[in-house]
Amino acid sequence: MLKNRIFLLAIICLLGCTSCSKYRRLLKGTDNEAKYKAALEYYEKGNYDRTLQLFEVMNAYYRNKPEGETIAFLTAECYYNKKEYYLASSYYKRFAMNYPLSENTEDALFKSATCYYIMSPKVTLDQSDTYTSISEFQNFIDIYPNSPKVEEANGKIDTLRMKLEEKEYLTCALYFKMDEYQAAITSYEAFLRDYPATKYREEILKNMVITYYRYAENSVKSKQRERYELALEKYNTLCYVYPDSEYIADIEPTVKKIREKLEKYKSN
Repeated sequence: MLKNRIFLLAIICLLGCTSCSKYRRLLKGTDNEAKYKAALEYYEKGNYDRTLQLFEVMNAYYRNKPEGETIAFLTAECYYNKKEYYLASSYYKRFAMNYPLSENTEDALFKSATCYYIMSPKVTLDQSDTYTSISEFQNFIDIYPNSPKVEEANGKIDTLRMKLEEKEYLTCALYFKMDEYQAAITSYEAFLRDYPATKYREEILKNMVITYYRYAENSVKSKQRERYELALEKYNTLCYVYPDSEYIADIEPTVKKIREKLEKYKSN
């Protein structure tokens, strides 16, 4: 039994060596048609490294020929399948630039955007890839407004924008927790301008009442009245937009203090 296994392993190794030797001869040879055919076969088998090596050595030969278009697109596809997304996106965009009328150009631009979508990191990290993906999907939609992929592109844009919204919200929340009053107010105001339909609007209005109150309490006297009034303004907005909000009862003690402060200004 052991002898049979050793014999089988020896056969496998021999076949592997023979295959490698055959591949090396092909790679170093001058038969570009054989290389092209072999590259397509390797691609179909999922051997993307060998495919790329063969494409590289015959790329110049086929540059201005129909095969050159196939090589250019499949090069991008190889990197995509290898999950080397930065390279894949670069080659997809290069393909679209060099072959704008190709039947694969639409797919190339969509996949370039998808590369950055896949690389978009978790919400706590830098979102440069997220912004790039949104931009590329929007560019795809502008170029191919009737594409069947438009709905998917819009869905991905929505997902990415939600991630950006979440990141901005966490930044605002951090300033609030750290009692960085001015930074919290500035970031909250910007957040509500950028995301007017946000699910966090109710909570943010509540937090802005508290922040403006604390900001006023820690301000010079000449700035206090204005900031108490802004706190009350946010409270009124909260009551108007969310009359049944549970936050209203939570901040009533703070609002009572604000009104008392403002009454003093009226009596002076």
